[in-house]
Amino acid sequence: MKRWPPTTVKARCVAVFTVHGLGCDPKEYTTRDGQCCPVCYEGTVVRRDCTQQLGTKCGPCEYGTYMNQPNGLNKCFPCTSCDPGHGLFVQQECRATHNTVCDVLPGYLCKSFADDTGCSLAEKHKLCAAGERILEPGTSRTDTVCERCKPGYFSQDGVNCTAWTM
Repeated sequence: MKRWPPTTVKARCVAVFTVHGLGCDPKEYTTRDGQCCPVCYEGTVVRRDCTQQLGTKCGPCEYGTYMNQPNGLNKCFPCTSCDPGHGLFVQQECRATHNTVCDVLPGYLCKSFADDTGCSLAEKHKLCAAGERILEPGTSRTDTVCERCKPGYFSQDGVNCTAWTM
């Protein structure tokens, strides 16, 4: 078996350590210069990369931003806003560790829903036309279901069908 001289082994180990930066451990991130540093926790981001003497310096997310995962980023994510003009309201406020959760106002239906942020796109419930009635009222997750009035009945407002009278 061939033995490497100590200096060669040492140089080889340094080379392996430098290459290691390309594939850091799950609780580490890769810096711009290829070093592996410990990640910051939820609610914080990197303010200064680690050095051989000091660990990663993390700082809290500012108001209006959040970070919901361990990370090696230097900026928090901006909080989502829930626009009442588009049928949304704040169900849960944004915090340093989680985004805003939006839900729909009465009279609206959610068209795009995600578990972590709630509703991101709302639409007004369909209105039934004259000659129709509301079979099933709309909810936050389903649209209004309309039904034509039976013969001998009418509906001017698209809500209820009323019998014709003579």
